[in-house]
Amino acid sequence: MTGLSVLRAADYPRMPWKNGGGSTEEITRDASEGLDGFGWRLSIADIEQSGGFSTFAGYQRIITVLQGAGMTLNIDGTLSEALLPSDPFAFSGDSQVSCALLDGPIRDFNLIYAPMRYRARLQWIDVLLPQRFFTSASVFLLFSAAEQVAINAAEHPPQLLEKYDCLQLDNPNGALLEMVVYAPRASRCCVIELTAI
Repeated sequence: MTGLSVLRAADYPRMPWKNGGGSTEEITRDASEGLDGFGWRLSIADIEQSGGFSTFAGYQRIITVLQGAGMTLNIDGTLSEALLPSDPFAFSGDSQVSCALLDGPIRDFNLIYAPMRYRARLQWIDVLLPQRFFTSASVFLLFSAAEQVAINAAEHPPQLLEKYDCLQLDNPNGALLEMVVYAPRASRCCVIELTAI
Protein backbone atom coordinates (compact mmCIF):
# COMPACT_ATOMS: atom_id res chain seq x y z
CA MET A 1 0.00 0.00 0.00
CA THR A 2 1.28 3.45 -0.88
CA GLY A 3 0.92 6.65 1.13
CA LEU A 4 0.15 9.92 -0.66
CA SER A 5 0.41 13.50 0.56
CA VAL A 6 0.10 16.83 -1.23
CA LEU A 7 2.41 19.49 0.17
CA ARG A 8 1.23 23.08 -0.37
CA ALA A 9 3.71 25.87 -1.07
CA ALA A 10 1.96 28.17 1.41
CA ASP A 11 2.75 25.70 4.23
CA TYR A 12 6.49 25.16 3.65
CA PRO A 13 8.46 26.11 6.79
CA ARG A 14 11.22 28.67 6.30
CA MET A 15 14.61 28.18 7.95
CA PRO A 16 18.08 29.76 7.77
CA TRP A 17 20.90 28.18 5.81
CA LYS A 18 23.53 26.23 7.73
CA ASN A 19 26.01 29.03 7.02
CA GLY A 20 23.50 31.81 7.78
CA GLY A 21 23.86 33.33 4.30
CA GLY A 22 20.25 32.97 3.20
CA SER A 23 16.98 31.17 3.84
CA THR A 24 15.30 28.00 2.63
CA GLU A 25 11.73 26.78 2.40
CA GLU A 26 11.78 23.06 3.19
CA ILE A 27 9.33 21.12 1.02
CA THR A 28 9.86 17.64 2.44
CA ARG A 29 12.51 15.14 3.58
CA ASP A 30 12.78 11.59 4.80
CA ALA A 31 12.03 10.86 8.46
CA SER A 32 14.87 12.60 10.27
CA GLU A 33 15.71 15.71 12.23
CA GLY A 34 18.34 18.40 11.86
CA LEU A 35 20.48 19.26 8.83
CA ASP A 36 23.01 16.45 9.06
CA GLY A 37 21.15 13.16 9.50
CA PHE A 38 18.59 13.08 6.68
CA GLY A 39 18.70 10.64 3.78
CA TRP A 40 17.18 13.13 1.33
CA ARG A 41 15.70 16.62 1.39
CA LEU A 42 13.79 18.80 -1.07
CA SER A 43 13.75 22.58 -0.69
CA ILE A 44 13.50 26.01 -2.32
CA ALA A 45 16.21 28.59 -1.53
CA ASP A 46 16.14 32.35 -1.95
CA ILE A 47 19.52 33.75 -2.96
CA GLU A 48 19.57 37.52 -2.57
CA GLN A 49 23.25 38.10 -3.32
CA SER A 50 26.34 36.31 -4.59
CA GLY A 51 28.18 34.29 -1.94
CA GLY A 52 29.02 30.91 -0.45
CA PHE A 53 26.86 27.80 -0.20
CA SER A 54 26.58 25.58 2.87
CA THR A 55 28.61 22.37 2.88
CA PHE A 56 26.78 19.03 3.11
CA ALA A 57 29.52 16.44 3.55
CA GLY A 58 28.58 12.98 2.32
CA TYR A 59 25.68 14.22 0.17
CA GLN A 60 25.01 14.78 -3.51
CA ARG A 61 23.18 17.94 -4.62
CA ILE A 62 21.07 18.76 -7.69
CA ILE A 63 20.11 22.43 -8.07
CA THR A 64 17.77 24.13 -10.57
CA VAL A 65 17.06 27.86 -10.95
CA LEU A 66 13.30 28.51 -10.64
CA GLN A 67 13.08 32.30 -10.85
CA GLY A 68 15.50 35.04 -11.86
CA ALA A 69 18.15 35.34 -14.54
CA GLY A 70 20.41 32.60 -13.18
CA MET A 71 23.89 32.19 -11.73
CA THR A 72 27.29 30.65 -12.17
CA LEU A 73 28.90 28.40 -9.57
CA ASN A 74 32.50 28.22 -8.45
CA ILE A 75 33.02 24.61 -7.34
CA ASP A 76 36.38 23.91 -5.71
CA GLY A 77 37.91 26.62 -7.88
CA THR A 78 36.27 25.58 -11.17
CA LEU A 79 33.62 27.80 -12.76
CA SER A 80 30.42 26.27 -14.11
CA GLU A 81 28.61 27.42 -17.20
CA ALA A 82 25.73 29.82 -16.57
CA LEU A 83 22.86 27.99 -14.85
CA LEU A 84 19.64 29.30 -16.38
CA PRO A 85 16.05 28.59 -15.32
CA SER A 86 15.09 24.89 -15.57
CA ASP A 87 18.72 23.72 -16.08
CA PRO A 88 19.45 21.11 -13.38
CA PHE A 89 23.06 20.90 -12.20
CA ALA A 90 24.61 18.26 -9.94
CA PHE A 91 27.60 18.64 -7.62
CA SER A 92 29.03 17.13 -4.46
CA GLY A 93 27.92 18.44 -1.09
CA ASP A 94 31.54 18.02 0.04
CA SER A 95 32.71 20.74 -2.35
CA GLN A 96 33.43 24.35 -1.51
CA VAL A 97 30.84 26.23 -3.58
CA SER A 98 30.02 29.88 -4.14
CA CYS A 99 27.65 31.50 -6.60
CA ALA A 100 27.72 34.67 -8.70
CA LEU A 101 24.26 35.93 -9.63
CA LEU A 102 23.84 36.94 -13.27
CA ASP A 103 21.30 39.72 -12.80
CA GLY A 104 19.73 40.03 -9.37
CA PRO A 105 18.17 37.64 -6.84
CA ILE A 106 17.01 34.14 -7.75
CA ARG A 107 15.01 31.27 -6.29
CA ASP A 108 16.32 27.76 -6.74
CA PHE A 109 15.04 24.24 -6.26
CA ASN A 110 17.29 21.75 -4.43
CA LEU A 111 17.47 18.01 -4.02
CA ILE A 112 20.09 16.87 -1.52
CA TYR A 113 20.51 13.13 -0.92
CA ALA A 114 22.92 10.63 0.60
CA PRO A 115 24.13 8.43 -2.29
CA MET A 116 25.12 5.66 0.12
CA ARG A 117 21.46 5.42 1.20
CA TYR A 118 19.45 6.38 -1.90
CA ARG A 119 19.63 6.27 -5.67
CA ALA A 120 18.05 9.39 -7.16
CA ARG A 121 16.66 10.30 -10.56
CA LEU A 122 15.54 13.88 -11.28
CA GLN A 123 14.07 15.11 -14.55
CA TRP A 124 12.19 18.22 -15.64
CA ILE A 125 9.34 17.49 -18.03
CA ASP A 126 7.08 19.64 -20.17
CA VAL A 127 3.48 18.46 -19.99
CA LEU A 128 1.96 19.22 -23.39
CA LEU A 129 -0.09 16.04 -23.61
CA PRO A 130 -0.83 13.60 -20.78
CA GLN A 131 2.43 11.90 -19.71
CA ARG A 132 2.12 8.27 -18.61
CA PHE A 133 4.96 6.46 -16.92
CA PHE A 134 5.72 3.78 -14.35
CA THR A 135 7.91 3.82 -11.26
CA SER A 136 8.97 1.40 -8.54
CA ALA A 137 10.88 4.03 -6.54
CA SER A 138 10.65 4.05 -2.74
CA VAL A 139 9.59 7.71 -2.89
CA PHE A 140 8.05 9.47 -5.88
CA LEU A 141 7.85 13.29 -5.93
CA LEU A 142 6.14 15.57 -8.44
CA PHE A 143 6.94 19.29 -8.07
CA SER A 144 4.91 21.81 -10.08
CA ALA A 145 6.60 24.90 -11.52
CA ALA A 146 3.36 25.70 -13.39
CA GLU A 147 0.11 27.31 -12.30
CA GLN A 148 -1.75 24.02 -12.48
CA VAL A 149 -0.77 20.37 -12.95
CA ALA A 150 -2.84 17.27 -12.21
CA ILE A 151 -1.73 13.71 -11.53
CA ASN A 152 -3.33 10.31 -11.22
CA ALA A 153 -0.96 8.50 -8.87
CA ALA A 154 -1.44 4.73 -8.56
CA GLU A 155 -4.67 3.82 -6.76
CA HIS A 156 -5.23 7.30 -5.31
CA PRO A 157 -7.83 9.85 -6.47
CA PRO A 158 -6.59 12.52 -8.93
CA GLN A 159 -4.67 15.37 -7.30
CA LEU A 160 -4.33 18.99 -8.43
CA LEU A 161 -1.08 20.89 -7.83
CA GLU A 162 -0.64 24.63 -8.09
CA LYS A 163 2.60 26.57 -8.45
CA TYR A 164 5.39 25.13 -6.24
CA ASP A 165 3.11 22.51 -4.68
CA CYS A 166 4.58 19.01 -4.40
CA LEU A 167 3.02 15.55 -4.40
CA GLN A 168 4.80 12.84 -2.40
CA LEU A 169 4.01 9.16 -2.86
CA ASP A 170 5.69 6.71 -0.47
CA ASN A 171 6.10 3.22 -1.92
CA PRO A 172 8.10 1.26 0.68
CA ASN A 173 7.48 -2.14 -0.94
CA GLY A 174 8.79 -1.03 -4.34
CA ALA A 175 5.63 -1.98 -6.24
CA LEU A 176 5.41 -0.96 -9.90
CA LEU A 177 3.07 2.04 -10.00
CA GLU A 178 1.41 3.84 -12.89
CA MET A 179 1.46 7.66 -13.00
CA VAL A 180 -0.38 9.97 -15.40
CA VAL A 181 0.46 13.70 -15.37
CA TYR A 182 -1.68 16.18 -17.29
CA ALA A 183 -2.37 19.93 -17.42
CA PRO A 184 -4.82 22.36 -19.07
CA ARG A 185 -1.93 24.12 -20.87
CA ALA A 186 1.78 23.60 -21.46
CA SER A 187 3.28 23.15 -18.00
CA ARG A 188 6.69 22.38 -16.52
CA CYS A 189 7.22 20.09 -13.55
CA CYS A 190 9.96 18.05 -11.94
CA VAL A 191 9.75 14.30 -11.38
CA ILE A 192 12.01 12.84 -8.68
CA GLU A 193 12.41 9.15 -7.90
CA LEU A 194 14.32 8.07 -4.79
CA THR A 195 15.07 4.40 -4.21
CA ALA A 196 16.45 3.14 -0.93
CA ILE A 197 19.64 1.10 -1.25
